[in-house]
Amino acid sequence: MLALRLLNVVAPAYFLCISLVTFALQLFLFLPSMRQDPAAARLFPPALLHGALFLFLSTNALGNYVLVIQNSPDDLDACQGPSARRALCPPPSTHFCRVCARVTLRHDHHCFFTGNCIGSRNMRNFVLFCLYTSLACLYSTVAGLAYISAALSTSFAHPLAFLTLLPTSISQFFSGAVLGSEMFVILMLYLWFAIGLACAGFCCHQLLLILRGQTRHQVRKGVAVRARPWRKNLQEVFGKRWLLGLLIPMFNVGGESSKQRDK
Repeated sequence: MLALRLLNVVAPAYFLCISLVTFALQLFLFLPSMRQDPAAARLFPPALLHGALFLFLSTNALGNYVLVIQNSPDDLDACQGPSARRALCPPPSTHFCRVCARVTLRHDHHCFFTGNCIGSRNMRNFVLFCLYTSLACLYSTVAGLAYISAALSTSFAHPLAFLTLLPTSISQFFSGAVLGSEMFVILMLYLWFAIGLACAGFCCHQLLLILRGQTRHQVRKGVAVRARPWRKNLQEVFGKRWLLGLLIPMFNVGGESSKQRDK
């Protein structure tokens, strides 16, 4: 238990450090290199487009990260009260988290990177957090490859060029052909790529569970759920304007779970 609670502190700090490093590299390396591009004299310079896109992706990722923490799942200690309240807390939908030391409604899992449980209140923000974190990391990988390609005069037209970049760069780094800043960017490329793929896979898995009307906790426990149309399941998490809820991090998109909670 001590190890889990320590991980609950280290993982959010790790995420925030990666975010700060990414912002610093984008601001002080990638954007200045794009300003030196001869094509920057166009109506919309590459640096402006790159900065706007990265700002959109990172703002959505960090914004939903904060909302996941802010919209913590309800502590259902009140379910031990009147029978009317106990009826709203069926056992298959609740779970006691040892790390958070509380019972939550429609518990999905405990996310160590946010230091919080994922349940009915913050599921939508968690999915959007995974989605935009994946897009921001993969986009940073592309921007970093463009920077390294210009700095080292390397072409990534061949698919294997990215796979062989790290071992080749390590040998060149110790021989003095690659600068320390360039080697750091190369290491970050692989980290961004790994985080981007992991978050994309987790986001797709979570969306699949939402479409089925299930949670990870219910899948682990083998709890059967009543079959419903996939649109109904999406509306429960993202609201009736579920497509808008997937694209824009709005606080309230008319979700049915939020309406039930307000009642």
